Amino acid sequence: MQVASMHFKARAGGKLADVKLQAALKKLQGNFVRGRAERVAELDNFEAIREAGAAIRERALVHLDLYLEAFERNATARGAVVHWAETAAEANRLVCELAARYGVRKAAKSKSMVSEECGLNEALEAAGVEVVETDLGEYILQLAQEPPSHIVAPVVHKSKDEVSDLFEEKHRQPRKTGIAELTREAREMLRPHFLSADMGISGANFIVAETGSTLIVTNEGNGRMVTTLPRVHVAITGIEKVVPTLEDVSTLLRLLPRHGTGQTITNYVSITTGVRSEDELEGPGHFHVILVDAGRTRLIGSDLQPMLRCIRCGACMNHCPVYQSVGGHAYGWVYPGPMGSILTPMYAGLENALDLPNASTFCNQCGVVCPVKIPLPDLMRKLRERQFEQRLKPWSERLGLRMWGWIAQRPALYAMSARIGARLLAWMGGAGKLIHNLPFGGGWTNGRDFPAPQGKTFRELYAAGKAVMSDE
Repeated sequence: MQVASMHFKARAGGKLADVKLQAALKKLQGNFVRGRAERVAELDNFEAIREAGAAIRERALVHLDLYLEAFERNATARGAVVHWAETAAEANRLVCELAARYGVRKAAKSKSMVSEECGLNEALEAAGVEVVETDLGEYILQLAQEPPSHIVAPVVHKSKDEVSDLFEEKHRQPRKTGIAELTREAREMLRPHFLSADMGISGANFIVAETGSTLIVTNEGNGRMVTTLPRVHVAITGIEKVVPTLEDVSTLLRLLPRHGTGQTITNYVSITTGVRSEDELEGPGHFHVILVDAGRTRLIGSDLQPMLRCIRCGACMNHCPVYQSVGGHAYGWVYPGPMGSILTPMYAGLENALDLPNASTFCNQCGVVCPVKIPLPDLMRKLRERQFEQRLKPWSERLGLRMWGWIAQRPALYAMSARIGARLLAWMGGAGKLIHNLPFGGGWTNGRDFPAPQGKTFRELYAAGKAVMSDE
């Protein structure tokens, strides 16, 4: 998927004016936000579980090399083949080579964000392999030739009517409007692909060092069929997804569905360990796991390492006022919302995503709801610091910040400047107490009025209040 994050501001403006998108985005608050709150309230010891989940993920990162080696050793002992891909291009090459080795003509895919990172579908199609997305949301987007706009609900930006129109056009069947009818039509279209696919491709929510297993959680049966019906199964995942034990996974699974979809548990939890044995009726005859780096090791040992704790629940974007306003496509790459504002600059290059670390109100909703306690606003602030240090911001902005910093280090001068500024802004607000055009702040007032202050600084108002209280 091509990176278009450098166009965030322009894209965001267009999304704000998209009436259909704005109506669709309200579903996030009505379903995911409320659902998470209700499911979390069911747990008497939620904060303790959250602390445990964060500790599990951090322990895996601190000893990442040891757990990855343990995973490879145990997976190999059970008949799997583990491959290592340093780049997205290398991951694509490995999958294409496997497809050629096994004579694969059709690949059925379960949902995989890492394959979106790599642009795997395009690489396989260029190699002559038909690729079919089988997750309902991803299938809809494949028909529409669009990227996902959310990591859990990829088609959240589309309405039911839009899906009805799309199915009518692509399936050449009478238009249906009921949700049950539409999902049944999708199943009828997808079932032959499950039965005829030579290769199944999945991601992995977690990989387990203790057993050499990969694990996916889904609410549709497609994930289980993709991993068991085709003769070849390829699981492609990031190296940071490793966890030490199955017991650790059970802790994380108390967090993931509650934060991701507002469920106590997902409909399916599928654990794949090795290849099918002679006495088993289902499962792949060949099982390959591709562990992808693609920029992840650059975060290990850095001040951005906590971002690798992410379990891809999507709660940060569901609660983010910026994401709720512009949706996922505005972010221009695979990962939107607060998580994408950190991952995209780190994976695709800070210079290619200058706006994303600044696409935040710093309200910390994302940090509060993160199930593994990633300090998302702090990490975005660190990226802003890097932008400044690397001179990636406009010279005018850097000059303004330097001037502010110089004044802020001189309390008397800062207090005098604040008094002058408060009075000047109050005068600009006039009788309506609204500033319609803020000098050097056009980004604020191009689309809204700026409330004018009272004409006094906080310190002045506080001192006056104390004086009144003393008189009383």
